[in-house]
Amino acid sequence: MRRYGTPAQMSVHLKGRDLLSLQSYTADELKYLLWMASDLKQRIKHKGEYLPLMQGKSLAMIFEKRSTRTRLSAETGFALLGGHPSFLTTQDIHLGTNESLTDTARVLSSMTNAILARVYNHNDLDLMAKEATIPVINGLSDLYHPLQVLADYLTLQEHYGGLKGLTMAWIGDGNNVLQSLMASAAKLGMHLRIATPRGFEPDLRITKITEQNSKEYGTKLLLTTDPLEAADSANVLVTDTWISMGQEEEKQERLKAFQGYQVTMQTAKSAASNWTFLHCLPRKPEEVDDEVFYSPRSLVFQEAENRKWTIMAVMVSLLTDYSPQLQKPTF
Repeated sequence: MRRYGTPAQMSVHLKGRDLLSLQSYTADELKYLLWMASDLKQRIKHKGEYLPLMQGKSLAMIFEKRSTRTRLSAETGFALLGGHPSFLTTQDIHLGTNESLTDTARVLSSMTNAILARVYNHNDLDLMAKEATIPVINGLSDLYHPLQVLADYLTLQEHYGGLKGLTMAWIGDGNNVLQSLMASAAKLGMHLRIATPRGFEPDLRITKITEQNSKEYGTKLLLTTDPLEAADSANVLVTDTWISMGQEEEKQERLKAFQGYQVTMQTAKSAASNWTFLHCLPRKPEEVDDEVFYSPRSLVFQEAENRKWTIMAVMVSLLTDYSPQLQKPTF
């Protein structure tokens, strides 16, 4: 295959790996993925280059949950690189129902080059990765949403010029996005301040790993039930939906529990002077008011676009020998 530029010198090699959680990736590997995303964005979007790095390759996309950003970013990104994405819903494929997960993984391995799966149960991803002979990418599970968090990091790197030393304040549910931040932020030198209502805390196993990571990388970690305490001196205010898919029956209980957790300009008064706001979308007004969401401090639409460049970076890293040509950004 024709080479697209001279590969940069880098000791990180991710080809053939799975991406199920950011916890299994080192600090250097996370930085490499973000470098790759910056490189692809610069070369394709800003320089107008055509890089058919996925030419002749296909991607199986299994979606048990509906999606806008994950589906669009993966489909358009893979196609932009010259590959063929194949979208499979529960009407096309029933994981572990009509066919066992083992058999599905083996069949897809024989026909495609990678599997992107958006599932309810993270254990399904683990089993699929065990049985597949091709890379398996987590498009979202009940435990983690690594692709979202990579986009968050790229957005912050672009805005602040680096990640090390930034303080992120999470105000909301102890969900899969938070748990992906918890599994990775310390590796990039970022501090976490987390506010969740009682009974909606993150998974205790992940909290223990986060505490270990904070000690290892010398970062600060706070867990509280007070949104203003979490926001205190934070550079980045982050929230997400209070009611995820599959939790609709809990709506009234959750709305009551999350009273006082809406991100507003009052919340921002406690934050650092250079504060910004992130939300993975879709957004409901009870989570963040219009004044913050549509303010110049809100990076949500840049964050949404970066879903595309980061999933492209993951696919290129796991499926090819291409290395970034752009000078490595500061992290």
